[in-house]
Amino acid sequence: MWQFSEAIDGLTEACTALGTPITGGNVSFYNETLGKSIYPTPIIGILGLLDDASRVLKIAFRAPGDAIVLLDGAGSSTRHSERSEESLFAREFSSSEYAKAISTTVAGEPPAIDLAAERGLIDCLVALASHGIVVSAHDISDGGLAVTIAESCFATAQHVAPYLGATLTVKDDGPAESALFGERGARSIVSVAPETIAALQSVAAQYGVAADPIGQVTADGMLGIQYKGRVIVDSPVKALRDIWADSIETLVSGK
Repeated sequence: MWQFSEAIDGLTEACTALGTPITGGNVSFYNETLGKSIYPTPIIGILGLLDDASRVLKIAFRAPGDAIVLLDGAGSSTRHSERSEESLFAREFSSSEYAKAISTTVAGEPPAIDLAAERGLIDCLVALASHGIVVSAHDISDGGLAVTIAESCFATAQHVAPYLGATLTVKDDGPAESALFGERGARSIVSVAPETIAALQSVAAQYGVAADPIGQVTADGMLGIQYKGRVIVDSPVKALRDIWADSIETLVSGK
């Protein structure tokens, strides 16, 4: 109950800082499974208004050759190095989806929330969409950077057959697992035509948001990620999507 109460206090603080109304939600204390309580995480609904529906941005990459840019509301790279300390990494990464799925660890604490950085990133994204500068956008949340990129590739089947791919070079001082699957907030991935990168960076700078080109959309249907000079992901997008899309069936069947 204390954890749930703290979560509500955090929601209140965030909604006040971001000017975000909550229109509804749900939480249950009576859905124990095999004698274990559910996590104290309420689900909330938020209603947003679009001034111009033609400016809607979706998560799918749109065209081969588009640049993939990492937006970071925290701004400078100094913050990144500060957050790569071993103790901080251990606390924050042990609460990630990666830690739960790979090592069955549920511990630590979520990455600290920087509401000013979140607000700056949100305002920046709205401005970029309003000016038609970027062609796709996807927040980095559960699963971290690697999952965000993969999901943007998965969604491209709606536009091109079968899938667009991506090639990335990830820059980070921490372990590879943290660089790819860390869930620190105030970050987003956008794709943009190469000739508009300068315009994107100009707008981002106005909001104190770092805009770092990290890769390119490709036509080969492959997801490739390099880290510290070596390839650590090299896989067909379709194979990854099959694992992602069929996860419940695989879990139930025990395959």
